[in-house]
Amino acid sequence: MSGILYIVATPIGNLSDMTSRAIETLRNADLIAAEDTRNTMKLLNHFDIHTKMASNHKFNEHEAVDYFVNRLLNGENIALVSDAGTPCVNDPGFVLCEACRKAGIEVIGIPGACAAVTALSISGLPSATFNFKGFFPREKKERISELEKIKKNPTETYIFYESPKRILDVMEVIKEELPKAEIALCNDLTKSHEKTYRGNAESIYAELKNNPNAEKGEYAMVLHYENEEPPEEKESLDAPLSLEAMLVDVMVKENCTMKEAITLLSQDASKSPTGKIPASKKEIYASSLNLKELF
Repeated sequence: MSGILYIVATPIGNLSDMTSRAIETLRNADLIAAEDTRNTMKLLNHFDIHTKMASNHKFNEHEAVDYFVNRLLNGENIALVSDAGTPCVNDPGFVLCEACRKAGIEVIGIPGACAAVTALSISGLPSATFNFKGFFPREKKERISELEKIKKNPTETYIFYESPKRILDVMEVIKEELPKAEIALCNDLTKSHEKTYRGNAESIYAELKNNPNAEKGEYAMVLHYENEEPPEEKESLDAPLSLEAMLVDVMVKENCTMKEAITLLSQDASKSPTGKIPASKKEIYASSLNLKELF
């Protein structure tokens, strides 16, 4: 019988957010697959956990996946952790999780902190649906392209991660491309000095410029954009049919001549799509002359 892969969420800043179930899972696992064993060691030491670790980061996860799957197939339980938050959400882990799914290995989630969901929950912006995009593009051209896509899409809430070294550049592009977007920009979530900037990109940019510590910590940004473009007008499926269209409809359905269609449409309400006689015989006949001119 194969073992179980546990996807274990760890704190994103405040160690008190570590759940008792996560601690128990890490203690009882046969092996911990860690994004960075040095970072995870600090966590394990804090909670007096002595389980062995092996690296599983974005540079080796494709090569390491067989090693972990084989150990799982041999009956060992493995706990997967990232440096912070929930693995597989913009962090390593998907490759191993996918391989376990294909191999029929059970995968169980140990839920906990997630920066994207935490930022969304405190943003005060519409959260019924949202689009998590991971890290904002690095190049200005790609950033503009990303914002152009947002402009064209229906009203939606987006979540991005961003490095403190690039946050001012990102805000500058947003204030140029989406000046009316509402933003909640969260810095160092769950830590004692966490801060959330609220407003549009221009006001937040000004706050960041005046904050000497703006280029420290990690950022999670929630952006809500109200699409002001009028929706494309589409021809209504319920638009009334013209008398000419009704005549053609009767001719096709009844396999009859134009003359017979005129009689049917002017005398039999069941032949009309409205269930009513649409016009007098004289008016329907006039429409038949229009059809003859068309064809």
